[in-house]
Amino acid sequence: MDPCSESSSNSPQDSGSVSTVASGSSSSPPAVATTPSRYENQKRRDWNIFCEYLKNLHPPLSVSQCSSANVLGFLSYLDQFGKTKVHNLTCPFYGHPTWPDPCPCPLRQAWGSVDSLIGRLRAAYEENGGSYKTNPFGAGAVRRYLREVRDSQSKARGISYEKKKRKRLPPQGDVS
Repeated sequence: MDPCSESSSNSPQDSGSVSTVASGSSSSPPAVATTPSRYENQKRRDWNIFCEYLKNLHPPLSVSQCSSANVLGFLSYLDQFGKTKVHNLTCPFYGHPTWPDPCPCPLRQAWGSVDSLIGRLRAAYEENGGSYKTNPFGAGAVRRYLREVRDSQSKARGISYEKKKRKRLPPQGDVS
């Protein structure tokens, strides 16, 4: 069975809610209902959107037929809905984090958003029966794409995405 069709139904069990009903014995726990976290809801939404994208391809693909090329196509498709201004090399505001005038440069998905999306889809793929060895969201081409997006946006927007080095605290000695 296709993992996309399983996760897109609207039954309470598929929506991530967990509930247990107490039986008649007094030793069983009371009824517990938990709602999925914001992360789990977003992961399910992202997964359903990706599955819908695959279904709308010509010819339609199942998740098991999906490759890193399809993931990159999905990311390119999502770019049109971005809200982050990314200046072109020829733009006078290239490399500046703020700019005084409007420019015709495109709006794109921010690198942090794309990186988070890939992380959620990578987890969802494995939760829906995919193997980590064949996970297209963890493929080298996708990692390279993320690195290129991060670097190009960093240069275009004048923002550093370098990891900050943490200061090491000196070891605490015995104070007597």
